[in-house]
Amino acid sequence: MKRLFRSIFGGIIEKAEDPELILQQVIRDMRDKVPEMNNNVAQVMANEKLLARSVEQQSSKINELDAKVKAAIKMGRDDIATAYIGEIQSTQKALEATRLQLQNAKQASEKAVKFRDNYLLQMKRKSDEAMQLIAASKQARMQEQLAQTMTSFQVGDDSATFDDMREKISRRVASAEAKAELATSGLDTKMQEIETEVASIEASDMLLAYKRQMGMLPEAAPAALGEGAPVVNTEKTLGAADNRPNDRAKTLE
Repeated sequence: MKRLFRSIFGGIIEKAEDPELILQQVIRDMRDKVPEMNNNVAQVMANEKLLARSVEQQSSKINELDAKVKAAIKMGRDDIATAYIGEIQSTQKALEATRLQLQNAKQASEKAVKFRDNYLLQMKRKSDEAMQLIAASKQARMQEQLAQTMTSFQVGDDSATFDDMREKISRRVASAEAKAELATSGLDTKMQEIETEVASIEASDMLLAYKRQMGMLPEAAPAALGEGAPVVNTEKTLGAADNRPNDRAKTLE
């Protein structure tokens, strides 16, 4: 049962883990440690500065006591000079201890600064590596999506759709052509074609009549006219044509 639950929850956790989110969180954690580390280094360096200032103060005090000892001796006050000498001795002991502490503080400061610099360098390297891994993860995710899209794309289905649409369009084109053919082959259409042809023949006959009247063609022999052939009244037609300019003149007047 233990192995079963571990396998189940382990699989769920593994699927839920997002490498990009985890790496970004690691980068944030490393950066969050920098201010605390700088604060610790600053405290170590502050201790060093305090010890250095204490050394200066103790050295200055010894110099002052030395001057007081000399002044007391000149004044013949050996008792005061002896007291100052005792104070000088205690101050020198404290100065030696402070100098030792200062030396240790300097070493601690150097180590703290070096550790901070190494941490920043390692953080930069880890951040760069994490960013590269994040970019690789994004690229892998895009490739997975592309592969999934290509896998789900079925050419056969689309080809069948194109074939169906092509057949439907072909049917519509054939139906339209058939309707057009029926429309042009009707009785009314044939009668219109006959009337158009008759009008064309009459126009040709009138043209020949005009040319004969103008002497451009010889007069047709009566025998050439067959029985039942249409006779064109050229005089009436020409007369109407001659009267058109007069009608225009009257209109202008």
